Amino acid sequence: MSRGRLLVTGATGYIGGRLIPRLLEAGYEVRCLARSPQKLEARPWARHERVEIVSGDMDDPPSIERALAGCTAAYYLVHSMLASGDDYAEHDRLLARNFAAAASATPSLRRIVYLGGLGETGADLSEHLASRREVERELASGSVPVTSLRAAMIIGSGSASFEILRYLVERLPIMVTPRWVTTESQPIAVRNVLEYLIRVLEVEETRGRVLDIGGPDIVSYRDLMQIMARALDLRRRVVLPIPVLTPRLSSLWIHLVTPLSHRIARPLAEGLRNRVVCRSTDAVELMPQRLLTVQEAIEAALGRYEADHVETSWSDAGPIPGDPDWAGGTSFVDRRTLDIRAGAPEVFRAICRIGGGNGWYAADILWRVRGWMDHLVGGPGLRRGRREATRLGYGDALDFWRVTGIKENRRLELRAEMKLPGEALLEFEVDETHSGSRLIQTARFKPRGLGGLLYWWAVLPFHGFVFRGMLRGIGRTAEAFSADSAARRADLEGTPAR
Repeated sequence: MSRGRLLVTGATGYIGGRLIPRLLEAGYEVRCLARSPQKLEARPWARHERVEIVSGDMDDPPSIERALAGCTAAYYLVHSMLASGDDYAEHDRLLARNFAAAASATPSLRRIVYLGGLGETGADLSEHLASRREVERELASGSVPVTSLRAAMIIGSGSASFEILRYLVERLPIMVTPRWVTTESQPIAVRNVLEYLIRVLEVEETRGRVLDIGGPDIVSYRDLMQIMARALDLRRRVVLPIPVLTPRLSSLWIHLVTPLSHRIARPLAEGLRNRVVCRSTDAVELMPQRLLTVQEAIEAALGRYEADHVETSWSDAGPIPGDPDWAGGTSFVDRRTLDIRAGAPEVFRAICRIGGGNGWYAADILWRVRGWMDHLVGGPGLRRGRREATRLGYGDALDFWRVTGIKENRRLELRAEMKLPGEALLEFEVDETHSGSRLIQTARFKPRGLGGLLYWWAVLPFHGFVFRGMLRGIGRTAEAFSADSAARRADLEGTPAR
């Protein structure tokens, strides 16, 4: 029996994507509001009988009202992580204001649950954390009670803060850091955050309350780095704090060393100057649970990486623009085909292994050089990798590409997110033939201005190495998959494989 219908905003994000399956386990019906519902299609829970995915935008109040209709509680898990100018905080305030108004007009809604950020109050609060507080105030301006959970660093596989910590420690045995390396923090494991988010619905005393949530340890960021080094079985890191590193310089340094864009790294770096420690134990007293220590949380997150089971990642919530208009203007196309002695499932399986740690089947050194160049000028480069080693879903980040179209065993479309003087797509289509399959690989590029034209002609000579080699590599891998399948069938049937 259902325990009620809940609305989850930010369902495509890091926390939202993990919260939904746990709400289903707890017996709730879940409605997900998403700008791009296709991004949720590949999630294991998307076709659950108690899941409803609706299209809508937080900028559009009527769509919020439709999504809230009939819901008893709503999770507000929306915030901007991109420092894309002075307007991101105002935009976040507007979205929260829209949501509060729509919630006030929904008779069935009894509470809003918001996940915000810890931090001392006062004028010295970073812009990012101050924005979280303003969102909290806007949500509380309506008539529906708000439960605000304030957390410091969330430790979990795939979280942005955890990724920064892991990459810095892995790649830098000696670190020159800002003074904030000595700032105290009270990190919390993602599984404890999720437990709190669910338990607040069951504990009436949490309604309308602000609750600080954190793990059992209060540590400096220097301590965190040494704990991470031990968990990675690395030598103790040498950390040299200096006073001249500004948040901007820190974010650029983080961008060079880690997969995160400086636009994401900057608000995180700014927030690190604030002491983020729980000021009360109300959450622990109202909703007792076993809180993981920092070491336990880091080891659990690293275990997820080793098992190739990263449930959600910081890159999942990246915007997916509409398909470019390839009609009109100059558009270049590089189309190649290959007949493969394998079925469509084997070919598609081979296609879906591209990128990340698997490489690109051919000319990997050229891909790495291109990724390094892109990262140097502010793009994602190849360091984002991929969330899973063998499976792709709509909206997944794949090195400097984004999955913008996928149809099982038939088609995969990637859109470039690297820094380019134009728009680029890479598409794979699989057609069945009498002898196996035909793979059609198409690269499209729509240049912007003279720079785009020069870029296309500059990279064209490399297409033979890159795209032809990739096509053949996919073919060889698919045929190997097909041969393995035939051998396994033969073993089961006791007949020799042909």
